[in-house]
Amino acid sequence: MTEILKFNDIEVELFQKEIKNIHLRVHPPLGRVTLSAPENMNKEHLRVYVSSKLGWIRRQKKKIISQKREPEYLYITNESHYFFGKRYLLKITESDKKSQVILKHSNIELIVPFGSSIEYKKNKLYKWYRKELSNYLSTTIDKYVKIIDVSPKNFGIRKVKTKWGSCNDNTKSIWFNIELAKKPKECVDYIVVHELVHLKERRHNKNFIILMNKYMPNWQLRKKALSELPI
Repeated sequence: MTEILKFNDIEVELFQKEIKNIHLRVHPPLGRVTLSAPENMNKEHLRVYVSSKLGWIRRQKKKIISQKREPEYLYITNESHYFFGKRYLLKITESDKKSQVILKHSNIELIVPFGSSIEYKKNKLYKWYRKELSNYLSTTIDKYVKIIDVSPKNFGIRKVKTKWGSCNDNTKSIWFNIELAKKPKECVDYIVVHELVHLKERRHNKNFIILMNKYMPNWQLRKKALSELPI
């Protein structure tokens, strides 16, 4: 059951369920605010907690609402698309041959059947994104697990709106947003290190920052660069 907590200009959707910790989130694209909390936690305590975070909530909402957005793609020839931070022009080739994606110097050629829909072309391009990102992540994770000395059990790729990555320290599983396939590799590397460090430190606390500084000294610059890119 959802309950709305109101704080002047801010509304927070409260979800109480069988969890151990509080999770306060501000979601793109409009800055929706949610609070997940243990089902037995006192609501007045939760109101006090949210009140102490109102400044952070407002900053996050402002940041999210002002962030650049990707256009609604039509998947037509000469439309701009990105792959690991580089801009390419899409080339649509209709053919009776097998569908495939071919990366060229300045083009991404998408070969599809005659009369293919936007959704079909999008799915084919994203299937290619997934494959390429998976290959890059596999190599990059192998590199950093040796440096950080952690042992993730597996990683996966999915399309989400709220996070670039996530880590389950109980199962030692890591998930990455497929949209990272469009971002510069140095930004992808930052997310890899960020999630691997969470296997050592669950929270974003002082120790987490110390570890990030140790394993990727310029991580804050990479984080800033990623936050300024369209989502």
